[in-house]
Amino acid sequence: MIEIAKMLFFRRARRNFFRMDSENAFPRELSPALSRMPAQDRPQERLEKLGPRALQDAELLAMLLRTGTAGEDVLSVAARLVHDAGSLANLVSWEAADFAERRGIGRVKALQLLTAMEIARRVREQTKVAAPLLDKPEHVYPFFHDIVQGLETEKCWVLCLNAKLRLIRCVEITSGTAENTLVAPREAFRPALKLGASVVILAHNHPSGDPTPSAPDMRLTRQLNEAAKILEITLADHVILGTEAGDPLRRGWFSFRAAGLL
Repeated sequence: MIEIAKMLFFRRARRNFFRMDSENAFPRELSPALSRMPAQDRPQERLEKLGPRALQDAELLAMLLRTGTAGEDVLSVAARLVHDAGSLANLVSWEAADFAERRGIGRVKALQLLTAMEIARRVREQTKVAAPLLDKPEHVYPFFHDIVQGLETEKCWVLCLNAKLRLIRCVEITSGTAENTLVAPREAFRPALKLGASVVILAHNHPSGDPTPSAPDMRLTRQLNEAAKILEITLADHVILGTEAGDPLRRGWFSFRAAGLL
């Protein structure tokens, strides 16, 4: 009689356990066994072939996690995180403890995820601020002021702008010697073509502090202006960056547009 009672007890306990586990489980369709997936359908292979936009939220998270745990593949762990948070976006508000208390997320992974979410949060906040308006050399010079201070070599940048002259991206294209740097038109306009910029500003520094253009600077500007016309890109300006102390005009910059040379 006692043996029968024990058997009934364990059957009831086992049945209740699996009922509870089923109620708390996240949807099975979110966590296919990674080992059973064809190689071409796995996140890393799809990322390499199709790019990040082709991946689902859990798959992107799995790429950050890299490994799963004993009995649970990385995609399952990632899917469970997204499910527990309600959405990928909600993970941005999680603390390190929220990640660490999840099965399969140790201290290091919790910190890695916390870092990734902080990057996402800052990107979201920074996109609310309008990109710099670089419609005048007076605006270009302050943009580079901290960058060029103390530089002992000549560097050249291209500012890729949209049609409203707001910055899309600043790209360093060459870094030369203390005396000069050479810029080929193809190097100057390659970032603009890649980013779909309709307007560019070329900027380079004179380590001497004197922004007065040299003969090669004049020649380069003419070449770039002709190349821009062929590529149907507007070369809005070429700004030479110096220092206020080294500039005979005490401005710290020279603008080919403002000087009527462009």
